[in-house]
Amino acid sequence: MQVEKLLKPTWMIPVVPEGVVLKNHVLAVSEGRIAAIAPASEAGQFEARETVELPGEVLLPGLVNLHSHAAMNLLRGLGPDLCLQDWLQKKIWPAEGRCMGPEFVYEGSRLAGEEMVQSGVTCTNDHYFFPADAARGLTEAGMRCAVSAFLIGFPSAWAKTDDEYLKKAEEVIQQFRGSPRVHVTVAPHAPYTVGDEAMRALAGLSERYGLPVHIHVHETAAEIRESMEKYGCRPIERLRRLGIVSSRLISVHSVHLNDEDIGTLAQAGASVCHCPSSNLKLASGFAPVDRIMKAGINLGIGTDGVASNDKLDMLAETRLAAMLAKATAGDPTAAPVHKMLYAATMGGAKALGWDKEIGSLEVSKNADVFSVLLEEITSVPVLEPATQLLYSAGRENITHVWIDGRLVVEKQQTIRSLSGMSRSRALSIAHKWQNMVEP
Repeated sequence: MQVEKLLKPTWMIPVVPEGVVLKNHVLAVSEGRIAAIAPASEAGQFEARETVELPGEVLLPGLVNLHSHAAMNLLRGLGPDLCLQDWLQKKIWPAEGRCMGPEFVYEGSRLAGEEMVQSGVTCTNDHYFFPADAARGLTEAGMRCAVSAFLIGFPSAWAKTDDEYLKKAEEVIQQFRGSPRVHVTVAPHAPYTVGDEAMRALAGLSERYGLPVHIHVHETAAEIRESMEKYGCRPIERLRRLGIVSSRLISVHSVHLNDEDIGTLAQAGASVCHCPSSNLKLASGFAPVDRIMKAGINLGIGTDGVASNDKLDMLAETRLAAMLAKATAGDPTAAPVHKMLYAATMGGAKALGWDKEIGSLEVSKNADVFSVLLEEITSVPVLEPATQLLYSAGRENITHVWIDGRLVVEKQQTIRSLSGMSRSRALSIAHKWQNMVEP
């Protein structure tokens, strides 16, 4: 079998089937797709133009960042130590008012794309103004992306009225129809910034084109109080009445959910995007991840924008999400390792309707994959590869990233320890005791 590339890691986590870790397998790539996965003992069946040896590394599907504001990389560090509304009204919206335009969005997105691909993120779901310019910056970094048919209920450099936002939303949808690398979501900013009539119109766009609805919702306790005062119901119930809540909904943040809210989302088949770092930095609260998952709601992970995180590190985000879920549930069995890795990959792909193409290592899917060096001083001995990927490794351990089978990141890291502990010496110690620890 002739293939373009043959990747030979020590371990492979395909994500689907869930809970599987393959040892000493190879992944063959042809025409940008996964052509085969086979035991290393059967690698002789492949005639590869390029073979990539990945000893001590784990290979897995590219991470899917389910919620970003890529261009906000240019606002990194702005407005620390503020709650959400003060942060938006006193810092972010005024800065955007001064800077917003196609160049700002393109250049910020280009920087964010570079940061994300170096962090193993091969697809992001962006939520921002000037979506075509965001797409240009992200795809130049090699990424796959979803961008926004965006609407916020006040004038901006992108549009001045709801009607203009809606007109431009439909233009964006048409511009990227059929694109293999850029998808579009219908993207109202939030319940508190978009009125009923515009929400209904956006629900209609989502229905007409079969597109996800990507919206911040139930992010703060204040949002819930204001909705009760203004509309007499909680935001999710209002969105349900307006036709927004369906299997296409991506409910971002979803921090303040009661049992009724969770039931509404579960019954609709909606997805939730959890952004733990942003929620913690802005003191928005703790999303009930354990209850969300137990209700059968599809969960994805997002970084949010750099201005409220302040980095686009999906491995770190997923680790934090898992630990917070355990702590808030008071249950160490909450948020199991493989379910969290699923959330960071297939969960995001499923929410975007992209799960037939990306999100897992399966034959015929796009070859969006990355490798992480586990046999390193900071993560040995490797007793449980999936566990150590989630809890020990970081984006600094990523060595290669491929998107559509094309290498977009290759890192060569040289570390000199002045104490004299070499990597080979560390591995010899780890392997000695690993052989005794493992049954």
